[in-house]
Amino acid sequence: LGLLGPNGAGKSTLLRILTGFLRPTQRTARVDGLDCYRQSVQVRRRVSYMPGDVRGFSRQTARAALQFFCGLRSDAAPLRGLQLAETLRLPLNRRVDQYSTGMRQQLAVCIAMSEPTPLLILDEPTANLDPSIRHRILQWVADVRDAGRTVLVSSHVLSEVEQAADRVIILKEGSVAETLSMKDVRRQHLIRMTLAGPWTPPPPELASVVERDETERRAVLQASGNLAPLLGWLAMQPLAELHIEPVGLATHYQRHFPASPL
Repeated sequence: LGLLGPNGAGKSTLLRILTGFLRPTQRTARVDGLDCYRQSVQVRRRVSYMPGDVRGFSRQTARAALQFFCGLRSDAAPLRGLQLAETLRLPLNRRVDQYSTGMRQQLAVCIAMSEPTPLLILDEPTANLDPSIRHRILQWVADVRDAGRTVLVSSHVLSEVEQAADRVIILKEGSVAETLSMKDVRRQHLIRMTLAGPWTPPPPELASVVERDETERRAVLQASGNLAPLLGWLAMQPLAELHIEPVGLATHYQRHFPASPL
C-alpha cells in the first residue's frame, strides 16, 4: 500500500498513529483488530517500522545498533539484517554518528527488514539515497510484498509508488482524497487529439471527456480497459493529431495538487 501526499498532508502522522506513538484525536486506528494506542505493545509486536527521521544509537557501531534492535524481538533475524547491510556495503564497524544521512537511512531499512512481522511500515525509505540504492531497496520491498506480508510505504516519488504498491492512498490535509488500485490505474489512458473538423462525441461507455476546447478543436479523453472499441470510434473522426499515453499516478495526483511539483 502506497501513501502519497505533499508535506503536511498527514502521512507521517498517520504512520505514527498506526504504530501507537500518537493518539488519534477522533475515532480509533486498528492493526489486526487491535487498538493502535490502547494496545500499542501488541500492535508493535506485529509491526516493523522505519521512521522518516532516523535518529538514535549514534554512539554505537552500526553492527551493534543492528544487533541491539534485532535483540528486542525474539523472532528477529539479525543475520538477515547483517546480510542486507553488507549488500549495501555499509561500514558496520563505523559509529553511526559518523554515518551520512543516507547511510543512517539504509541502516534503518536493514533493521526494519530483519524483523519478519506481518506489517512492514516504511516512511520515505528511499529519500536521500542514490538511484542504485533506491532500486535495490524497492526490490526488497517487492520481495517482502510477494512473500505475503503487508507493506505500507510513504513516499513523494510517484514512480516508486507505482513500482512498489498494489494500492495507493492520496492524503490531503489529513483526509483521504482518493484511493486507487494500481491495476485499474495501469488500464487507464489519456487520449489527446486535435481535430481538423467537427467531431462526433464518443459514447459515454467508451470514454469520459476530461477537457474540450471548441475554439482550437482540441479534446482530452480518459479511457479505461480495452482500447479497441475507442480506437474504432477515433478512426472515424477528422483527426489532425492524436496522442495516447498511460494515465499513471501523476494525473490523479495533480488533480488534487495542481501546483505541486512531481
